[in-house]
Amino acid sequence: MEKDIINKIQDNYQKLSKSQKLIAEYILNHYDKAAFLTAAKLGSTVNVSESTVVRFANVLGYEGYPELQKALQELIKNKLTTVQRLELADDYHNGENIVKAVLKSDMEDIRDTMNELNFNDFEEVIDMIYSAKKIYIIGLRSSTALAEYLGFYLNLILDNVIVIKLGISDIFEQIIKISVEDVIIGIGFPRYSKKTIDALMYAKEKKAKIIAITDSLISPLAPLSDKILIAKSDMDSFVDSLVAPMSLINALIVALGLREKEKITTTFKNLENLWQKYEVYANKP
Repeated sequence: MEKDIINKIQDNYQKLSKSQKLIAEYILNHYDKAAFLTAAKLGSTVNVSESTVVRFANVLGYEGYPELQKALQELIKNKLTTVQRLELADDYHNGENIVKAVLKSDMEDIRDTMNELNFNDFEEVIDMIYSAKKIYIIGLRSSTALAEYLGFYLNLILDNVIVIKLGISDIFEQIIKISVEDVIIGIGFPRYSKKTIDALMYAKEKKAKIIAITDSLISPLAPLSDKILIAKSDMDSFVDSLVAPMSLINALIVALGLREKEKITTTFKNLENLWQKYEVYANKP
């Protein structure tokens, strides 16, 4: 697993110059603040030059300071409050208009997801889902929409899908029978739901296979999982960008549907008849 920036600093600390150690110590003690400082501002905060900050980033293996800053923001993303994330959205007013900025960010998330996706892992995830006795899906808070969407379509393709929901029953009551023959798909993006993590921990104790759909290898869902599918959700705002995760989930649904093409063709023919009979959809004008 790729090391986070804190581990990189600790590994390289002894070979840092005196000035670079000042930067390192500030980041280790105040990484939540450092993540949102420019190279010049970070330098002035610890009384070193901007060029020293850039060289510090290079020593840690980053191409430049923006890459180091992104690593810091990735580290603390889960700890940001909604108010802090709202403050980040001010950047959208300083250049492109909001619509262009948000659409551009979403397109970059999809591109990065496609470029970084491990297609072998994707195929193995399809195999795991297809061969499971039962498939549990959990995604809470902002990830609820993703879990419900995945569950809705998988229920049309397969006969053994359970979407875990918050409600009258506790999540543990809904997964109490999970076993080694089952798969649980955990969907989680910053800020990560503790109940989702708890459910995956319980599933791991029961030796069920675990699939995570999350945003990075430092996600708390990652170490609990047998397979991880990464979908980028970078959005410097108070809302989560779920465009790339939704696109990845669509790919999962299509891939599973193609394996059961004959079955779902019959299912949708029957559904079309029912939809027409009971006027589920408005008639075309």
